[in-house]
Amino acid sequence: MACYQLGDGLLPVDVVGGGVFERVLYPTDGGEPARELLEYVLDLVTHHDADLHLLNVADTSRDSLARIGGDVVDSLEREGQRVVGEAAERAAERGVEAVTAVRQGRPHAEILGYARQVDAGLVVLPTRGRGGLETLFGSTAERVLRRAERPVLTVRPGTDPRSHHPFRRVLVPTDGSEPAGAAVAAGTEVAAAYDARLDLLSVVNVAALGVDIRSELQLDALEDQASDIVDAAVDEAEASVADVSGFVEYGSSIHRTILSHVEAHDADLVVAGTHGRTGLDRYLLGSVAERLVRGSPVPVLTVGGTSEEE
Repeated sequence: MACYQLGDGLLPVDVVGGGVFERVLYPTDGGEPARELLEYVLDLVTHHDADLHLLNVADTSRDSLARIGGDVVDSLEREGQRVVGEAAERAAERGVEAVTAVRQGRPHAEILGYARQVDAGLVVLPTRGRGGLETLFGSTAERVLRRAERPVLTVRPGTDPRSHHPFRRVLVPTDGSEPAGAAVAAGTEVAAAYDARLDLLSVVNVAALGVDIRSELQLDALEDQASDIVDAAVDEAEASVADVSGFVEYGSSIHRTILSHVEAHDADLVVAGTHGRTGLDRYLLGSVAERLVRGSPVPVLTVGGTSEEE
C-alpha cells in the first residue's frame, strides 16, 4: 500500500478504507456545543455502523492541579461520569452502544493518548468548548489538530452539519504537496463511500504576483502548474469516484477562494491537509487550513499532523 510521509509518521493513502469511520472518538465537555454536535456524530456512527467512544477529560495539569485538592478531583470525576453517561444515554436512544471513559490530565494529551489506545480512526471536535467563549485557537482543539496522527473532523458551533450529511459533494483543495496528496486520497475515499461528487480545487494566489512586466509570465506559469496539479488529482480520483470535477480558481486569499467555492457549489465537506506549500513546512495553525477550520460553514476533515512530543 502506498503511503505519504507526514512528519514522523506514515499516513496510508486509503485512510478512510482503512477505518476512519469504523471507530469514532468524540471528546465531550457536556457544554451546549458538544451536546448539539453529538447528534451529528450519531448520524455519522449510524451511517457507518461504527463504534463510538465518548471521552471526558478534566484539566488537572500543571498549575491547576496545585490549586485543587482530592475532594475537587473526585468531584471532577463524578462530573465527567455524568457528562459521558448522559451522552451515552442519548446514543442508546439512537440505537448506538457507546464506550465511555473519563480521564484527568492535559486534555489534548489525554485525547490523543486515548485515540491511540482504542485505535480510533476519527476524532470529532467542535471548534469551541463549554461556555461558548473558548475559541479553537489557543485551546484544546488547537493542540489536538496540531498533533493528531489521524484524521480530525471539526465543526463550527452555529452551523448546521446535519443538513450536510450524508455527504453529497466533497471538496478537496490541493497544492500538489504530499499533505495535499493525502487529503486528495482521503477525500476520494469519502466521496467513494458516499457515492458523492468530488471537487478538486487548486487556487492561483494572485496576491503573490508583483506589478511588473513579469507578472503575466508568472501568472501563466502558476496557471499551468495549478492545471497540472488538478489534472493529476482528477486522474487519481477517477479510479474510485464516478463524478469528479477539477477546478482552477484565482484569488488574493486562498482560504477565502476555497470558502467561496464551498458556498457556490454547495459542498458538504472540506478535506484539507494540515501542511501546505508555505516554504516553511508550517503547522496547521497560521496556514490556509487554520482559516478553513475557523471559517468554514461546513465540516472540515483535516488529514495529517505530527507525532511530536505532546
